[in-house]
Amino acid sequence: MEVLNTAIAGTLESSDALVRIEPNDNKGIVLEVSSVVEKQFGEEIQKVVLETIKDLEVRNITITITDRGALNCTLRARVQTAVLRAAKKELFS
Repeated sequence: MEVLNTAIAGTLESSDALVRIEPNDNKGIVLEVSSVVEKQFGEEIQKVVLETIKDLEVRNITITITDRGALNCTLRARVQTAVLRAAKKELFS
């Protein structure tokens, strides 16, 4: 899937995450994570985000996550939504 523009999903509320996706020029996947639970779950957050990106077959994006303790399912949903918005695609068409 090709990311065409910048998009966001989520909020900065407790137990949620704000995800920002933007295209980059052939730099691969650049992931930046800021989390209130980074010491405990930083590696898991990165794993979930990268797996979701891989499943969506997205390349050459910068993804910025500001996490406020979101569950893995919430992270996946936020990343999927931001990618689909950035690619101007609909999940069910």
